[in-house]
Formats: sequence, C-alpha cells, structure tokens
Amino acid sequence: MDNSIDNNTTTYIKADNNVVVNEKYIRWIKKIDECMNICSRMNGCDVNDGSSLRVCKLYNPTSYNKLNKLFQNDE
Repeated sequence: MDNSIDNNTTTYIKADNNVVVNEKYIRWIKKIDECMNICSRMNGCDVNDGSSLRVCKLYNPTSYNKLNKLFQNDE
C-alpha cells in the first residue's frame, strides 16, 4: 500500500472517547507508556488541560498500533 502524501485515501484514528480524527489533521503525537496523546486542533493542544485526545492500546488497539508504527520507523 502506498502511504505517500500524494495518496488521496483518507484514513482515520479513533480516540478513546469515540472521537474520530482524520490523520491529515493530526498536528502532534506524544507517546506516554501504552497510550498516545494526539492533537488535531488548529490552535494547538496541551496534554495537561484535556485539549488533546488519548488513544490507548487497551481501548483502541488498532488505532494505537497504527500510531505506534510512526514511532517504530524513527528508531
């Protein structure tokens, strides 16, 4: 499967609170243990104030694994 930016396929991530986010709009991801905090807000997010979304391996393994692959490619 081609994952290039020119690809017109729209893919989504499901957060723990059942919010669905278009991957194109994710601004940053912070990995904390077996959870990921993601920000999709145009004006930014803060991990501590609840403005970021959480994706945990326990509740959303498919979305978590998809995001975790981004970290594995950097290592």
